[in-house]
Amino acid sequence: MSDVNDVKNVFVIGLDDANLPTLEAAPAAKSLRYHPLLTVEELQGGEVSVPELIDKARAVLDAFDGSIDAIVGYWDFPVSTLVPILAERYGTRSTGLESVVKCEHKYWSRLEQQKVTDRHPRFGRVDLDTDDPKPPENVRFPMWVKPALSYSSELAFGVKDMDEFRDAVRQIREGISRVGRPFEYILDQLELPPEMDGVGAQVCLAEEAMTGLQVAVEGYVHKGEVTVYGVLDSINYPGTSSFQRHQYPSTLPPPVIAQLHDVTERTMRQIGFDEATFSVEYFYDPKTQEINLLEINPRHSQSHAELFQYVDGVPNHHSMLGLALGEDPRMPQREGPYAMAAKWYYRWFTDGVVRNVPSAEDLARIENEADGVRVDVTTEEGQVLSDLSQQDSYSYELAHVFTGGNSEKELREKYDHCVAALGLTFDESPQERPHD
Repeated sequence: MSDVNDVKNVFVIGLDDANLPTLEAAPAAKSLRYHPLLTVEELQGGEVSVPELIDKARAVLDAFDGSIDAIVGYWDFPVSTLVPILAERYGTRSTGLESVVKCEHKYWSRLEQQKVTDRHPRFGRVDLDTDDPKPPENVRFPMWVKPALSYSSELAFGVKDMDEFRDAVRQIREGISRVGRPFEYILDQLELPPEMDGVGAQVCLAEEAMTGLQVAVEGYVHKGEVTVYGVLDSINYPGTSSFQRHQYPSTLPPPVIAQLHDVTERTMRQIGFDEATFSVEYFYDPKTQEINLLEINPRHSQSHAELFQYVDGVPNHHSMLGLALGEDPRMPQREGPYAMAAKWYYRWFTDGVVRNVPSAEDLARIENEADGVRVDVTTEEGQVLSDLSQQDSYSYELAHVFTGGNSEKELREKYDHCVAALGLTFDESPQERPHD
């Protein structure tokens, strides 16, 4: 039992019930006390005010009667930027704000990437103010059109011709301010380089579509040294751009994984990232054997926490906590109970009203029917799917299913069993009913 004086206080921005079990499973947790700092709803609901969030967080921290030993977070903007802002104020460990923004601002990130690697698609800015927007001259169809910053691929569109391009730009123009305006406040805190003059946060990016297999590279930077502790495969639903599952460890050949390590190391050093975790997404094309960098996330992926716990023995929150507390962030390797693990996204691809959502008791029963299974239902009874926020542009997430096993066949069988046991059904969406 730890002496009360040895217990360290860790403030978690956006602490949520889904991540609490994996945070408590981290080896250091027995000597830590987790404190929630701002709710997920405050951080992600509607258009947030960054100054108001900072004031709310400071009020909680200033009123705390004890040591503030670490301030951490595992969500994207605004959490990713609040961590370094608050760390500077309260003397906790974090990478600098500028390095976070160089990751999250998709256009600035591409400018940094091209200084050290050519493993990225052709890209350029799209003028949202003109009456007749056009793709950048050097970018060819098919392409992706997306804001400089968005939540969960929101307002990111794959387009194959000018009609689809114009429609995507129209939708981005209508919705970009929800995240773009708060992001402007963050940019105003920085001294921007000449190449970012006049770019701002409400900017639209077009880049050529990448093909192949999608992979995620997780790691951290500690004392300037870049460490990659895991590579995961990201597998889409057939014929879509929507994730079906993340699977760990990757099945890619060792020479490809070595390339991923190399490009990741050079890029994170160029960005000036330090004392924090990251997750970098790539495409690997087996035909050309080329890799292409998709995007950089200035935090580890909380989506993968159970996967590392199943395979390596500890959740990836371990590295985040180690860095924040000035302790060893190294992850163990293959010390978990399973050879592989997956996070599955149970999705619906048309609108509807959700029915027969299982209770907490039902979920506990489903999880107890097989080892190495956890289910997190992300919707509620009566939810109209098209009203859900932070979805990709083509589907709706209903549940996340985590499975550990010793073969892909076992992972899939456990997932299929969970989906059948959930028993979700759907009524016709009110938006689709014919008017009287």
